Order: sequence, then C-alpha cells, then structure tokens
Amino acid sequence: MKHTKFISYTLFIAVAMMLLITSCEENLEMTTQEDLLPENFRVEIPASISNAAYAEGGRLSGRTKDDVLQGNDIYEHLGTFIAIGDGAAEIVEDIIIGLRKHRIDRVISLSFTSDDDNRVKNLVVESNVEYEGKLWEYQLTVTDAESEGNADGGNAMQVFWNKERPIMGISIIKPYNINRTENPDAGDAIIRIDYSEVSNKGYDAEMEVFISGLPLANPLDDPYSLSTLHMFAGKKGDVVDVYGNSNHPNAILFAGNTGFNWVFVASGSDPGGIGVAEVGLPPSNLDESDRDVLLNNYSIKNVFTTEINTVWPDLDDDLLANYLQNTSGPGYFSEKDGFISGGVSPGEEWDTFASRLQNLSPYNPLETSNLIVAFK
Repeated sequence: MKHTKFISYTLFIAVAMMLLITSCEENLEMTTQEDLLPENFRVEIPASISNAAYAEGGRLSGRTKDDVLQGNDIYEHLGTFIAIGDGAAEIVEDIIIGLRKHRIDRVISLSFTSDDDNRVKNLVVESNVEYEGKLWEYQLTVTDAESEGNADGGNAMQVFWNKERPIMGISIIKPYNINRTENPDAGDAIIRIDYSEVSNKGYDAEMEVFISGLPLANPLDDPYSLSTLHMFAGKKGDVVDVYGNSNHPNAILFAGNTGFNWVFVASGSDPGGIGVAEVGLPPSNLDESDRDVLLNNYSIKNVFTTEINTVWPDLDDDLLANYLQNTSGPGYFSEKDGFISGGVSPGEEWDTFASRLQNLSPYNPLETSNLIVAFK
C-alpha cells in the first residue's frame, strides 16, 4: 500500500524551538534557608514514554516494507507530545532555579536585565495571596518592563506556592515575554504547571500541564501543528502514569478529515526502561469524557480502518489487516528500542504497566480544544 494519503504526525518544529527557552539568570549557590522558592516543581517522565526520537532507531524503524504501517511511525509522536509537556515543566523549574540568583528570601521588588534577551524585567514577591479560591504563602511575578502597558500586562511569569513541604504550587509562563530573542513567533503561547506533593490519586507527587496559544502553521506546510495540550503526570515510587490530550486543528488523515485530538494514557519507569501506552484519535469537537469512547471507539486501529476504507472501499480486508497489524493497543515500548509490539505483551515486565492503564483516562477533546491558559 502506498502512503500517498497518510501524512506522518510531524510536530511543528517551531513548537520545540518555542519551548527551548533558558532560565532568566545563571545559577548561584544558595542554602535552602535563604531561599523562599520551591525546590521541586516537576514530575520527571520516563524516557520510555517521552522519547521524541523513536523513529530514529529501534527494532522496527529500520524496516521499509510498504505493506505494514510501522509501530515507531504510529507512536513516534506520542513520545513527542509527552516530551513537550515534560519539557515545559522542566523549563518552569529551571526558570525558578535561575531566579535564585536574586536571593529571594523575603517579600521583595527589584528589576534586572535578562541575560537572554537583554530586556529589563521587573520582579515582585508578595505574601498571603489568594488565587483560585486558595490562600498561597507567596506569589512571584516577573514582567517585561517595556510591555507592562500592553494588553497582557507584560506578564512573563507568575508562581504561587507554599514554602514548607509538602510542596504545592502553580506556575504560569509566557515564553515571549521571558525571552523575545528565542520566541519571536510565540506571542500568544502560555504554559501553566500545577505541581503538588499532596495527591488524592495516591501518587507521591503529581503535575498537570496546560499549554495554549501555540502558533499554527499553514496546513500545507504542517498539517499536524499543535495548538493546545493538557496533560497529567503522577509519580509513585519509580512508576510514572501519564494521560492527556493534544489538539491538532489542522490535522489531515487518509480521507481528508480535518481536526482531531491525540488522546493518550501511558505508564512506565526509568529504572526498567519500559513503558505501555494507548492512543485514540477522536475529533477535536467531540464533547465526550468516557474512556471507552475515547480510547476504544476512536482507537488508532478503528480510526485508520474507517479512514482507509473511505478512500479505498474495495481494498482487500487481509491486505488492510496486514497493513494495520501494529495499530492494535496497547503499544509496548522500551527506552532502547522504542515500539516493540501492539496488542501483545512482550513479557511479564510490561504487564504491570499495562494493568495500570485501565485506571487512566484522557480529557474531554472539546474542552482541550477550547483550552485557554491565562495569568491571574
């Protein structure tokens, strides 16, 4: 089967570039007692389910038979989307660490010139601040001084947190106002990270990632550009569970239908270097939260089968089944090889992670599509 109507899920390169911002200032050593800023603000996701380079290596990526859709091609971008959420959280944590140069040990107000874009930034720390119905011990706000008269107030970053453990906090950043040099085309992109070491889901730590306003490319140049992302990650011991949605309003599948959410649930660990994931492709405008609908009715296998039969209604069933043999869920992965198999466990080590997926569910696609992240 030729791939003339299959467009691979290549993420807009500018999204990755947008996320590669550096911290506001270089680090200086400080003791914990001198610093009000939180020490942690991220759940680190295992490479087995956040590896953005599955297609560059691995057990199946070297094969080029036209009659089978390869597993690394199918799931390559699952790793990319998860890596974007993980990378956004890492950026937030790095910026917080970078701000420690200013010895934020009390309620304070100061200005500094950013090493990144050589623009003046204003920094204010306040105490006992209410946000979203909760009283926070501290709020840190960083603005781009020359932009404070703009509609966005020049907001570059806001962090709400409680100093003592267990750490809880919310951080919101606008890359454009943090670093104009690296992010000239990301004027509307905003990232929010909710981090907590208190979990009603049984995790040691958890984070929720929200990203909105990512720039959309021309569909002819990039039919899979990402506009919003909503992702959860919870860590229990060495195991990390991840679930969420990414919206692709310009996405085009085999039959030319446009717009869908890439919904996913995944579980893995770094010590074992293995992971398991399920993916669905519901329409972006679907108002539905039922796990069975999102991951089974709209499974990759079901969606691809429907799309291909629409384009090639007389296609031989055996030929189609062979072509889609790697689309059965869940997908099994290793950090070393990427995709290993679909629908059939490669061994007992993976079974523990596969059993965890039944308790994970993506978000409502319509709500993800309409996601807007904003400052206080």
